[in-house]
Amino acid sequence: MSALLKLQNIHKAFADVRVLEDVSLLGPSGCGKSTLLRIAAGLDQDYQGGLELNPLLNFGRGSGIGVVFQEPRLMPWLSVAQNVGFADGWVADDQWIEQLLRDVGLHGRSEALPKHLSGGQAQRVAIARALYGKPQVLLLDEPFSAVDAFTRMKLQDLLVELAARYEIAVLLVTHDLDEAFYLSDRVLILGGTPSRLQRELAVPLTRPRDRRSAELAYLRGEALTELYQSHVL
Repeated sequence: MSALLKLQNIHKAFADVRVLEDVSLLGPSGCGKSTLLRIAAGLDQDYQGGLELNPLLNFGRGSGIGVVFQEPRLMPWLSVAQNVGFADGWVADDQWIEQLLRDVGLHGRSEALPKHLSGGQAQRVAIARALYGKPQVLLLDEPFSAVDAFTRMKLQDLLVELAARYEIAVLLVTHDLDEAFYLSDRVLILGGTPSRLQRELAVPLTRPRDRRSAELAYLRGEALTELYQSHVL
């Protein structure tokens, strides 16, 4: 099967500061991870290089790509259900919305307003909204960074479950080593100034994974060494 999304020789600069160079996503803060994800999502058009979308992505309601940001970005005047189906306005697919809310553990909360949700619940709504358009690729920009550790683990497990259920490819940006290796099949490490691809680490472990396993600990150690060597104060 051909790749659904390809990024080739991506270059990006803000004014005279080049933040990405020759990147074809784990890395320290400020290395350009979120910028690269915005380019992949089509939210940033000002770059040099190649972005190639597989024709299979051009289907359904949207572009075939769903995005989840660091914060939920819910519209406070809309209900949970309205936030999930917002792309379709007032002709949203109510049955599909209810299915997604069941998937993310929010069945019965469709009429709630965002102000009545916890941080973890709000991010579950954001995940449901990203899945509403039935994407084949899901892009996530540090989506669990604002919640507590136990909620974060539950949301990570939810992501793994939903990606498998709906056969979705996931590109996740994170600076959390545990998260990267628990969730991923491949970890790409960015570093340097401007950022380049420093190393790619495969994670050949079956799921469900044991967060305490020696194999994950070894991979975390390899990544930590790479990040430390490439880190610039």
